[in-house]
Formats: sequence, structure tokens, C-alpha cells
Amino acid sequence: MKITKITPIVTMPIDGLPWLFVQIDTDEGISGIGECTDYYSNGHLVRGINALEPVILGMEAGQIENIWQTIFHRFDDLNGRGYVSHLISAIDIALWDIKGKSLGVPIYELLGGPVRDRVPLYTHVQDFNSGAGGPDTVAKAAKMTKDAGYEAIKTDPFPTLCLTHKSGFECLTDKKKNAGVKTTVMHCSNSYEFSGPSEVERLTPRSIRESVEWMDAIRSAVGSDFELMVDAHARFDVASAISAGKALERFDLTWLEEPIHVENHNALRQVRENVNIPLCVGERHFTRWDYIEILNKRLVDYIMPDVAWCGGISELRRIAAQAEVQYIRISPHDALGPVSIAAGFQVCMTTPNLYRQECLHTWFDTFEQIITPMFNVKNGSILPNGLPGLGMELKMDYVEKYRVHPDTQTYLNINANSVQDATGTWLR
Repeated sequence: MKITKITPIVTMPIDGLPWLFVQIDTDEGISGIGECTDYYSNGHLVRGINALEPVILGMEAGQIENIWQTIFHRFDDLNGRGYVSHLISAIDIALWDIKGKSLGVPIYELLGGPVRDRVPLYTHVQDFNSGAGGPDTVAKAAKMTKDAGYEAIKTDPFPTLCLTHKSGFECLTDKKKNAGVKTTVMHCSNSYEFSGPSEVERLTPRSIRESVEWMDAIRSAVGSDFELMVDAHARFDVASAISAGKALERFDLTWLEEPIHVENHNALRQVRENVNIPLCVGERHFTRWDYIEILNKRLVDYIMPDVAWCGGISELRRIAAQAEVQYIRISPHDALGPVSIAAGFQVCMTTPNLYRQECLHTWFDTFEQIITPMFNVKNGSILPNGLPGLGMELKMDYVEKYRVHPDTQTYLNINANSVQDATGTWLR
């Protein structure tokens, strides 16, 4: 069964969240779907998929590992991690989909078979910077999420400040924009005026206090036995990460995620030695090679590779096995489209050292518009449906309806005003 065509597709049924799917066709009429969505980078990834198409056209679709190795080494001057591993991920997922369909079995049956009858999920409530309300609103969202059957949620409680506000002064640019109205430190429209240096953020005493108030509201809403995670999105300097971590210790968190930027393992060690919260990293780490030092030096307690970024189903399974040796649990990252969740689910079904799979349950209504069948979600878990491959197909008419230009995110077939905004997806 030969590969005959590779087609990248960018679709955006939720405004501001363009999903990049990749379809692989074969000469036997079996097609597979992959995903490598990375919102800011989709345009580059589309061009990458188009560039590697001549490399693998005509290859045997069933030779998944051979194709994985071919792409990884053919583009090693770009480093096989990161950009290249994103491309590999989409191709790998689609090839496993084809393999499962051709044999008439779910992918997890080809990975050794299931070790559980369902995959437990954790989900999100809104972040502090989402613009979707304050502590009372997030408390309501947390209670609704618990009532919906979920047992674990994550949030980013940390405000983002503009450089002027960080220095303790009123932001004149923002004041002018607001016609002389006094501005607040949080949600300043000038937050990214000097976006380069401010990407390594510093937390002030006020912002830490507001983060604690945010978490207080959530903990009060869900009770002491509910599992909570905090995501710092790799935003902070070491001192801020340690101060914030110490302030959040009393909430009995499952983990503090990506407290600092990911490039320096010594900095991560410094946070680990000074904060009494389990740590988690992984969405910005790609392929098994990025995990060797993190796991061997026991710098974290959980890892969270993304199946659409780390190297696909093949690599997620290998990374999980690396972590199993260290008795570290894996919790696949996901804040992407439905193909990514479906692919991660297949690996989670076979992974002994699983914690939970990430999702955003408030996106599930939208997923149902563009895939068939929708995941069988019950009591905060996905149950297997027994269908071959990924166990789902894209509804191509809906995918085409919401199709966008990969660089400009301009809708090609509809009016943008008819699409739901992402900030409206939290309370349902």
C-alpha cells in the first residue's frame, strides 16, 4: 500500500484556534488523518508538510518506523526536535490510522493491547488572563466541571503585566488609549509593547496575591479532595517561580507545570529544590532525546509530551516507556484539535504509567461538529469505541466550512461573525 498524496488542512471552528490536520491517501483507497496544530506556527508547518511530501510519496504506508526515521534524519540539519518532530507527528499519526484501518483494529491493539477499560481525563477552567471573569466566575466554572464528572482540573492563575506596570508606574500608553481613564495593572492593552524581554516574566507581590486568591476560589468551590494543577506556561524567572510556588504550596496541588522557561535544566533544579510541589514539564520537549536528562536526574514528577509535537504515536509510546523505568507518570498534553486527543487516547489505553490525559471539555461540543463518531465521554473518562484506526473520521464538509488560510487565519468559505469566540467556551 503506497502513499499517493499528503494534504495539510487548516480549519478553525472556534475563532482564534486554527487546527492543522494532515490527510494521507494511499493507492488502496485507505486514508489516514494526523494533526500537528501549533497555533502561531501553522503556516510554517503547512509549508513543511508540503516540502516533505516528495520525500515519502511512493513509500509503503505500513512501514511507519522506516518513514519516521527517514524524516527525522533527512532533516537533521534543522534538528529533529521541535519543528521537524511536529511534521513527523502528523505523518506518524496518519500512518497509524491507516494501519489500524487496514487491519480492522483500533491502534491500541497494535501497541500491545489495552491495560485499562477507559482513559481518565483532566480538564481546564479559565486562566486568569483569559478575560472570562474573576474569582467568582472561575469558582462557578470549577463547580460545574466537578458536577460534570471530572475529578481534576488545571488553570493558570498568574496575571501578566506590561513592563511599565511591572515597574510600578501607570502605563501612559494605556491611559491614552482609554481616553484618560485610570488604568489597572492587570489586562493592560500595552502588555506586549516590548514583548521580547517581557517573555521572561517577573511576578510582583500583588500578582502572587491575586494568584492565591484565584486558587482559593477554585479550592473552595471543589473541596479538599479534588485534584488541582497549576500551569505557569514556562513564563517566569527563577525567583518568581520559587515565590509563586511557595505561596501555592498550601493548596495541595497535583503539580506545578512549567514554572520557568525550559532551556536551562539547572534553573529547573533550583525551583525543584526550593518548592514543595510536584513538578511537571513536557509539552515543549520533543522526542525521547529531550527527556533523557530530565528523567535520569529526576527533575520532575510528571511528564506531559504532546502526541502532535513530540514525534507522534510512535514516539509518545517510547517516551512513556522511558518514564516508566523511573516510576514517573505520563499525562499527555493536549490543547489542540480532536485528532490529537484521539491519537493520545490510543497510547494512553496501553500505557501502564498513565496519570490522566489532558482535554478541554468545553471544546467537545465543537469537536462533535467536525468528527464522527464523537468520543464516548462518561464521568470524566473516554471509553473505547472499538472502531479501527483512530476510531473517528473528520466530517469533511464541516472541516471545509471552517477552513482558513494557514498564515492569515482568514476564513475561506464563511463569514467570521458566524464563528464562536474562544473566550465564550468556558461556562456551559
